[in-house]
Amino acid sequence: MGNEPASIIYRPIGVVRSPYVEPSGTPIQGALAPEGEGTIEIFEQYAEGLADLDGFSHIWVIYHFHRSQGFKLKVTPFMDDVERGVFSCRAPRRPNPVGLSLLKLLRIEGSILHVAELDILDETPVLDIKPHYPTVDTRPDVKSGWLDNVDSETRRKRGRADKRFT
Repeated sequence: MGNEPASIIYRPIGVVRSPYVEPSGTPIQGALAPEGEGTIEIFEQYAEGLADLDGFSHIWVIYHFHRSQGFKLKVTPFMDDVERGVFSCRAPRRPNPVGLSLLKLLRIEGSILHVAELDILDETPVLDIKPHYPTVDTRPDVKSGWLDNVDSETRRKRGRADKRFT
C-alpha cells in the first residue's frame, strides 16, 4: 500500500495504576470524572525525564489501548446514537490503538505521578507524557463537529464506558 512503513515499534515508558479495571464503567473523558484518581509509574530508566514537570498542573498522556481488539472504521460514540467515522470519535477500537488523555497532575513522588481526572484502565502502557501548555493547546475558535449538538445532560448521563469500549 504505497509508502507505508513495514512496522513501528514503541516501548512503554511506564504503566497506569487506576481504579478502573474493566472498560465498562470507566469514564470516557477525564473532565467528566474529576474524582478519578490514580498513578502513573514511570520506569526507572526514564525517571530522569520527569525533571521540571512538577510545575505543570496538567499533562497529556499518550498510551496504548492494550485491551482493544481490532478496529472499526464506523462506530456509535457514547455521546450520540448515530454511527460516526472512528476518526471523528475517541473510541478505543482504532487502526492504531493509541489513546490521549489530559490529566491533572497532583504531585510527583520519585518516579510516581499522582493524577486526577483519570479515564484510563489499570495496567495501561504509557508511551509518552507531554506538558499541557494552555497558550498553544487551546484555541478560541474551536468547533467540535457533531459534538456541538450534544446537550450537557446527555454528556453527564453518558460519561461512562459500556460494552462499546471492548
